[in-house]
Amino acid sequence: MEIEFDAAKDEANQVKHSVSLARAAELEILVRVFDDRYPEPRLRAYGLLDGMPYCLAFTAFRGTIRAISLRRAHLREFKRYV
Repeated sequence: MEIEFDAAKDEANQVKHSVSLARAAELEILVRVFDDRYPEPRLRAYGLLDGMPYCLAFTAFRGTIRAISLRRAHLREFKRYV
């Protein structure tokens, strides 16, 4: 899957969550959830990265995934969706 992201957003994500948005391509997605809290259609994907639960917030457009945020998933939310 093709992943794109803003370089400044990636830097901020690394500072805040200690993971690069580029690693979103490695996420073993287990479930996708629509997130209707925003004006544009967003999705959240829950899956595993290095055997740990992660959450990816993204938009999909013309076959490209635009990563917004990648972070470790809270165990409670991971269990809720997966």
